[in-house]
Amino acid sequence: MKLLTATQTHDLDQATIAEQGITSLQLMDRAAQGLLRWLYGEYLSEKPADILLLCGPGNNGGDGLALARLLHEAGFPARVATLPAGRYSADYQQQSQRLPAAVPVVELAADALPPIPPGTLVMDALFGTGLSRPLTGLAAAVVRHLNESCARVLAVDLPSGLLADAPQPDPAAPVVRARHTVSFGLPKLAFLLPQNAEYVGEWEVVDISLSQQFIEKAASPWHLTRMPGVGGFDQELSAPRPDVTLPRRGKFAYKNTFGHALLLAGSRGKVGAAVLSAGACLRGGVGLLTVRVPGCGYDIIQTTRPEAMCLPDPAADFISELPDLKDYQAIGIGPGLGQHEASRAVVEKLLREAKVPLVIDADALNLLGAHRELLALLPPDTVLTPHIGEFARLTEKTSDDYHRLALLREFVQQYRCVVILKGAYTAVAAPDGQVYFNTTGNPGMGTGGSGDVLTGLVLALRAHAQLDALTAARLAVLAHGHAGDLATAQTGEAGMVAGDLVDYIGPALRALTR
Repeated sequence: MKLLTATQTHDLDQATIAEQGITSLQLMDRAAQGLLRWLYGEYLSEKPADILLLCGPGNNGGDGLALARLLHEAGFPARVATLPAGRYSADYQQQSQRLPAAVPVVELAADALPPIPPGTLVMDALFGTGLSRPLTGLAAAVVRHLNESCARVLAVDLPSGLLADAPQPDPAAPVVRARHTVSFGLPKLAFLLPQNAEYVGEWEVVDISLSQQFIEKAASPWHLTRMPGVGGFDQELSAPRPDVTLPRRGKFAYKNTFGHALLLAGSRGKVGAAVLSAGACLRGGVGLLTVRVPGCGYDIIQTTRPEAMCLPDPAADFISELPDLKDYQAIGIGPGLGQHEASRAVVEKLLREAKVPLVIDADALNLLGAHRELLALLPPDTVLTPHIGEFARLTEKTSDDYHRLALLREFVQQYRCVVILKGAYTAVAAPDGQVYFNTTGNPGMGTGGSGDVLTGLVLALRAHAQLDALTAARLAVLAHGHAGDLATAQTGEAGMVAGDLVDYIGPALRALTR
């Protein structure tokens, strides 16, 4: 699924109107009907005592007026407060004329802001994707008044004051803090970034049958990777199958069919990272796995992961030598590696000598960040799996999330690699600059070792001959998050540990097998 800019979103509406032979007013009604349908499942099962719709002068306000009419017709206590303006959109004016006289309407004023009792259900329809500047004056006062209330706030399409695809030009300007944001047809890039979480809340997408032809042709570097039943999408938008899938195993396949992977991981005190990563690689379906650990990790690996072969390093506390690479179809390095000089030399030698796909994580990334000249040695299609801090060490500190995304695209294009930038909506960036945000996973995965599990899973899929680097990375991230969702159902978020993720990789991959 593509994510479009604000300008493209406007053009998408126009293309839908032309293609389907409808009016813009009919499309607006369709959006209000979709929103009402969603509201029935979330907020209207018990009739609210008070529903306030804050409506601006543009088409976002028109959406709010259309919804007010539908709520009134359905027997709900809707009232409207409008933002005065010198000019109103044509559809807003028509929706205003269609509003029943029985619906109370007041005009907002600085000295007469509407009462918002605790528990009021408020629909924020002041400004949508057309907004291009910070809120000031009366609009800013209304938003501050709303944010200070104890209302349940739902943003229509986009929280007022928030830009759809760019950082806020004035961080001090107010933005509506919504409990839910309901978007039409497609989500917005803004929904996926940490800096906007306090405004967006939980986001949902309702289907209003927008032009698929326009969406397919639209150029965008931003995409969303989905799977059935996961993410904030209504039933009409639920994907019939995952966006990326694992090939089904053939009847006569055997262990060599699924590759032999080498994992270099662990140091004294951090052998657990090697255990977790090795477990994930095995559960990820690799045919054979050899784990290179320091001498202190030999008994641990042989005991905890008997399915793996163990190749102990001559050094007791860290990895000091690179083994012969000729037998492997993919190599992973980094979990718990430590940053000893000898381990840095191993990383450099691996980059110079490897002829098979590489997966680089954790301390191996930190060593690259401390010795950036080594980045020039990255083989094409190497997969790197940094969290935000590790990525900053590879590049630079960022001013905001949009800046980080720009750096991410520059990095993958410069080094021809795939980067998995881990977070709530993990971003997988391809060498051509395309970025795929993930929709599975939950906050329970914010626990030590989760990244080591992901590394092992990516390594297993990189050893799979039928999967290219980007597909393996997207599939691994999708399955990793889904494993977290399955685990959370049993453990709760607070009770989850990284080992739980390993246990659920099998069921997660089963759901993603075509």
